Amino acid sequence: MTTVDEAPAAATDQTESDILVVAREQVLECGEALRYEQILDVLRLPEDRLTELLELAHDVRMRWCGPEVEVEGIISLKTGGCPEDCHFCSQSGLFASPVRSAWIDIPSLVEAAKQTAKTGATEFCIVAAVRGPDKRLMSQVAAGIEAIRNEVDIQIACSLGMLTQEQVDELAAMGVHRYNHNLETARSHFPKVVTTHTYDERWDTLRMVREAGMEVCCGGILGMGETVEQRAEFAAELATLDPDEVPLNFLNPRPGTPFGDLDVLPAAEALKSVAAFRLALPRTILRFAGGREITLGDLGAKQGILGGINAVIVGNYLTTLGRPAEDDLDLLDDLSMPIKVLNDTL
Repeated sequence: MTTVDEAPAAATDQTESDILVVAREQVLECGEALRYEQILDVLRLPEDRLTELLELAHDVRMRWCGPEVEVEGIISLKTGGCPEDCHFCSQSGLFASPVRSAWIDIPSLVEAAKQTAKTGATEFCIVAAVRGPDKRLMSQVAAGIEAIRNEVDIQIACSLGMLTQEQVDELAAMGVHRYNHNLETARSHFPKVVTTHTYDERWDTLRMVREAGMEVCCGGILGMGETVEQRAEFAAELATLDPDEVPLNFLNPRPGTPFGDLDVLPAAEALKSVAAFRLALPRTILRFAGGREITLGDLGAKQGILGGINAVIVGNYLTTLGRPAEDDLDLLDDLSMPIKVLNDTL
């Protein structure tokens, strides 16, 4: 039988075990990231605590990252015809997908960089659908970077697949300051997403990129059939990698791909994941990327930015349409969140 004297102690024990109380002390006050089991506790929170969770994640973002939002645009230098079998990707040459192989020319690349800069973006990422770059692609990237630098004041990032040490050194010498190579999902789920290369091959590229002095951009896609436990595993693995930026994509099922029939991740689960990744990566640039439009809609975009996100890709993605850049910029203005300026990134 519980006595009056015992009741306060029981209440205290319950409070101390509440993951959001723990996270407020551990992450917000001390800046210490949540660990795997704690991340899992966050992801298992009932939906009626989502608002409370998002508010805490926003407080963490403001405390450890500040109010600025980094804006980025991306362009596909080489589209389609990829030899890999990433099950989410319509650019794979192995699937009955609608994306055909194509290259864009250097003037078009420069024009895309100009239009990106006009949005206030500080980041322009050159992407290619390849296993890894060959000599032709490296030559095109070098020419493109030189042409962009002659006309546009913007930071240049690249995403060209898996690299050799020689290629890493070449990109660093070109002045690429950030390299994107997503791990995509948890190690335990990776073999169900990709079979033509390994998780460790991706990790090796990221290690070489960091050792060469470039910033590391590494994230993935949520909603690819992973369990909640694997989602927590992925966040914890990214925390171990400690990337400079984590792009969070949400699966937009593409016709003709092995994942074309998967359901879209429910909005509440997506927002809960955004907050959980912020609590696992309190000082990292956490970027809204592909699939947020179909997963979250306009309201979700606002909730995400008020729930831990501090960077966005504006405009279209590689093979899918995004929100108009003006919509995202207007939203940031309405929320009184300044766009990070170029000088802050140097």
